[in-house]
Amino acid sequence: MVNNEDFSKDDSSEEEWISKTQIKKEMLALQTLGEKLSTLTAEQLKTVPMSEPLRAAIEECSRIKPRSGAMKRHMNYVGRLMRTEDAEEIEQAMGRFEAGSQAHTAMFHRLERWRDRLIEGGNDELQTYLTETPEADIQHLRQLIRNAKKEAEKQQAPAAARKLFKYLRELAEAKL
Repeated sequence: MVNNEDFSKDDSSEEEWISKTQIKKEMLALQTLGEKLSTLTAEQLKTVPMSEPLRAAIEECSRIKPRSGAMKRHMNYVGRLMRTEDAEEIEQAMGRFEAGSQAHTAMFHRLERWRDRLIEGGNDELQTYLTETPEADIQHLRQLIRNAKKEAEKQQAPAAARKLFKYLRELAEAKL
């Protein structure tokens, strides 16, 4: 990256002249990436390629109050440290986390649909689910469905439906 002080507009240099506005935008983008890094868990941070000073600064973010001047100063510091990092590698790692999160959400939605189909449907829905998930305990599954149907008829809190969802989630996670 070339700063304004390095070349004047009259130089016949091969490198492109970059305006201060462009430099500020790049620095702001790096700072924003640093803010996203500060939202990651410790396990996720271990997999992101970065230098130790940046890793320590990101971990320090969790100990600073979120809406304080200290956090703003610290984010500026993180942005300065980000200048020496390979932003593309960090963005790729962040993309993997976001894709994993979307897949996790999609799995939950699919399980919610199965739960609703099993509660509202009859034996056909149960048989369809059992062909997809043969390792399911049929007796336990039928009991959970029966309890959820009773709760729905009595208009009670959906505790049994939550138990059914939890069981479906355990089965799905066991497949992975």
